[in-house]
Amino acid sequence: MPSITTLRGITEKIEDLSRQRDDLVRFPDEELAGIIRDVGFSCTGCARCCTREFNGHVFLLDDDVEQCMRIDAGALIPAPGFELCDQHGNFYVSGYVLRCREDGDCIFLEGTRCRIYAQRFRICRIYPYMLHREWGDDGRYEWRQIAGLNEHGEYHAHLSAGECRRIAAETISYEKDFLEKEIAFYTFCTAFFKEHNLRPVRKVYDQQMRRFQHGEAVTVYVFDRGALKRHRVTRDAY
Repeated sequence: MPSITTLRGITEKIEDLSRQRDDLVRFPDEELAGIIRDVGFSCTGCARCCTREFNGHVFLLDDDVEQCMRIDAGALIPAPGFELCDQHGNFYVSGYVLRCREDGDCIFLEGTRCRIYAQRFRICRIYPYMLHREWGDDGRYEWRQIAGLNEHGEYHAHLSAGECRRIAAETISYEKDFLEKEIAFYTFCTAFFKEHNLRPVRKVYDQQMRRFQHGEAVTVYVFDRGALKRHRVTRDAY
């Protein structure tokens, strides 16, 4: 189901994302570094994080998309959970994700090893230190992590203070850039919809999603590096 069905709703989404970004900027690196040190996560090479069953999908930022285009452009598909749909039945999403094979494994996974590990993408580099937003009692966003805690890997390994600070800085940088991309997407769509006399429509969204779920191709515009790119996709791509 779409979360936004009016132009006003897009504006409210931008305001909410901006609050999240501002709260993130105020989140101290040292606090996150302390959490990382206390958890002491150590990868065991189980590769669960590289599967659709465990993680859903891998969202790529613009620099990751450029890198993936050089490695294998066919590995990119529009992000699922289409965010907007106009009155003509066109969907809009904020970016690309990595394609999975039929068995649910990431397209770059071979056995339990990533075949592009040295060139892996930003979200893969910081995982499992993904920050999750929760409303605090003071009406501001608080930040929680670790992804998949106690479901993979080992814990209480020794990590140096420098390593913890590096991971914390990279994690917060990724999350900030992700929020900036989401803000840019909705800001762009606001102007684009107004310029082309478009509007988000819930009924049309629902109709198109039913067609999509039944195997019909739909049009999806992906926001990538400041522009919209048109794709025709079917459910089989996911």
